[in-house]
Amino acid sequence: MALEHALLVALSERPASGLELTKRFEKSLGFFWHATHQQIYRVLARMEADGWVTVEVVEQEGRPDKRVHTPSATGRRALADWLAEPMPMETFRSEVAVKLRGASYGDRARLTAHLLDLRADHATRLAHYERLEREQFPDPTGLDEARLDQWLVLRGGIRMERFWIDWFTDYLQAHDVRIDGEASA
Repeated sequence: MALEHALLVALSERPASGLELTKRFEKSLGFFWHATHQQIYRVLARMEADGWVTVEVVEQEGRPDKRVHTPSATGRRALADWLAEPMPMETFRSEVAVKLRGASYGDRARLTAHLLDLRADHATRLAHYERLEREQFPDPTGLDEARLDQWLVLRGGIRMERFWIDWFTDYLQAHDVRIDGEASA
């Protein structure tokens, strides 16, 4: 996948300026596909040059004009073609997994301290995803196809965060590391 495809998905959901896309990436797509605002602006310029997006210039009082991007017919075809391509199986490449496997050969106490921090970060992200689900999808029955897809991806994110938390909890408890002030089982 290229950033262009992620941007086409975002712009298909709602046309946006580069700044708006950056903010949306920080709140949603960025959890699954990271991009800096410089990358987003650079790719948007390339997509415009390639005819994948059209741009409407919106005048703003007291600020520079805003450039709102919308997928063009060419961009919609490129997105449809990409969506139709077979997907490779996701590979699991994890520095955490290698460190956990090798913990016996180093300073396990420092490693588990880092693992506790990572577990807390995943718990924070899980809480954020669950809040988004409550706020944006209080009743997922009857969603149109686009909203249903958004909800299902959010559900996948929730499951991934639970995976990380459960895995780290198993590891920490197996090594009798205290979690949240509780003695491990």
